[in-house]
Amino acid sequence: MGRPTKENSLSRQDVINAAVECIDQEGASALGVSRVARRLGIKPPAIYRHLENGTHLQQATAIEIWQRYLSDCEQTLAGKDITLSLLKQLGFFIRDFAKSYPGRYQVMMHVQLQPNDPDAATVINRSLDFLRQALCAYDLTETQLIDVMRMLNAAIYGFISVEQSGLMTLERPADQSYGVMLEALIAAVKYVEGQ
Repeated sequence: MGRPTKENSLSRQDVINAAVECIDQEGASALGVSRVARRLGIKPPAIYRHLENGTHLQQATAIEIWQRYLSDCEQTLAGKDITLSLLKQLGFFIRDFAKSYPGRYQVMMHVQLQPNDPDAATVINRSLDFLRQALCAYDLTETQLIDVMRMLNAAIYGFISVEQSGLMTLERPADQSYGVMLEALIAAVKYVEGQ
């Protein structure tokens, strides 16, 4: 029997945790087999004992990031009144998360999760359930709910992307503009509800 090696003692979760650490330190571009292997002190092929390829590493890491994000979000917003302001609180939470973890946020927004993957489906459904809860003050049909989810995602992601790119150069504070945008989104949700 051979001597245990670091490569043999690692778990799939160890690899995923190392990937998240790489992202936190170096940004989303650090999410790669070679970089994660270097962080773990192993050769890149050893990663394939735990994850099939680089795409699976990206997807597993994105799922882990989504799980952590949703847990933090649920904990932060737990006990808050289920009112119209919950949607605004969620909007501020998302932006704060993107500021605190820009690499993680980029991975969340750029790695497409596959609904036919059981782990991804769990995260997708958990995320949708949470957003439904934030929107429960509105009487939305399923079609309206999809429209509102897409509208919210596009607006919030767009604002954060422009902000992270350093393109908010006008004198008005971005915080104030973001608050106005969230108020406008709430008005837009009310508009969709009335259709």
